[in-house]
Amino acid sequence: MSAQTVSSNRSAMAGGARARRLGSWYVAEHRLLDMRAYAQTIVATSIGNPLVYLFALGVGLASLVDANLGDGGGGQVSYLVFVAPALLAAAAVTVATEEFTYPILAAFKWNPIFSAMRSAPVSSAQIANGTIIAVALRIIVTCAIYFAVMVAFGAVPSPLGVFGILTASATGVAVGVVIMAYTSTVEEDKGQMAIIMRFIITPMFLFSGTFFPLSQLPVYLQWIGWISPLWHGTELGRVLAYGLAEPIWLTVAHVAYIGIMLLGGWRAAQVIITRRLDK
Repeated sequence: MSAQTVSSNRSAMAGGARARRLGSWYVAEHRLLDMRAYAQTIVATSIGNPLVYLFALGVGLASLVDANLGDGGGGQVSYLVFVAPALLAAAAVTVATEEFTYPILAAFKWNPIFSAMRSAPVSSAQIANGTIIAVALRIIVTCAIYFAVMVAFGAVPSPLGVFGILTASATGVAVGVVIMAYTSTVEEDKGQMAIIMRFIITPMFLFSGTFFPLSQLPVYLQWIGWISPLWHGTELGRVLAYGLAEPIWLTVAHVAYIGIMLLGGWRAAQVIITRRLDK
């Protein structure tokens, strides 16, 4: 065997070792580059959505709500300040739903890029990790832009509100990884993604204390909010944005709920994707 052949083999082995070590980041890089195909849509929605929602709900509707509440005494905050953290968390969940439904199904079925990645020295778990990392980065950027618009509207009285970017992003990723785990089990598209949006995400948006306190709902509907990650993320955002008064144990429960859901969903996605790609 010639010295040139030996050198070539060593280079290939080194490249394979590097891919095995950094596989998750390679997958994340690929997913981020793939997002360039709809980068204009990402930018337009990241800027347009907060402008539209905050103006329509936080300014338009808020003028009516605040007028009925009086002068805002007694520890009350304006409706704009109240609703803004909920809209931030909802934006993160919306992005997660977009990225972890059809793009995941397409990567398995219509454009089987996951199978192509698996033929390289990249593990199935790394494919899951890289995809989640890439989407998490998009969610963080979206939330940061949304937060900047909130600040421009005067909807963040407390400097701690900036940490709402992280809590909202964690909420979105927590919802997203659970959806990813389910989507990874789908063999044929029979409308499952539309069902997720219509019968899970939309009710979550409506019944998670987004537009009014959860206590305003009938008791028999409040349980929807209690099990909704969006409610937990929204309440955390309100604690940070304007110091929502709640027991410390409840704040800890919000963090624990989102953390457990995120880690559990992430692990489930790894296991299901591994089972599907390595069978």
